[in-house]
Amino acid sequence: MTERKPPGVPFESWVDKQIGDAQRRGEFDQLPGLGEPLPAGLDSSYDEMWWIKRKMAREGLAMLPPTLALRKEAEDALAAAYTAPSERIVRRIIEDVNVRIRDMMFKPPPGPPLGRKPYDVEEVVREWRERRAAAAAEPKPEPKQEPDPDAHG
Repeated sequence: MTERKPPGVPFESWVDKQIGDAQRRGEFDQLPGLGEPLPAGLDSSYDEMWWIKRKMAREGLAMLPPTLALRKEAEDALAAAYTAPSERIVRRIIEDVNVRIRDMMFKPPPGPPLGRKPYDVEEVVREWRERRAAAAAEPKPEPKQEPDPDAHG
């Protein structure tokens, strides 16, 4: 598209003619993204942080307010504690998350309230013991034995 618009031809007509000529030559036939949907968000208002949000989505990152991130971390810590291999590790996991919960309780950041209090370490350890005992008491399925083809019965 290096030719100049002839004088007296409306700009829109000249552009439409250039596009039509390119289509007839097949210049739009193998463009990347052909047949794919347009990216989401094109119809929304301008967001100056669009590129950061797109990069975070592409990298699989999420940004939660600090209190919500700590709520999620506390839930994950409790789940990890219940599956920990020893009581010492259970205590360490819960004590570590409790430190962060207490810090946020006394120095709350802006955003939604934390809505969580520190875990009772002894209660979590008691539940961990009960879960381990219940899992150990469950009968283990016996391995299936294939019939011996040489045995005649």
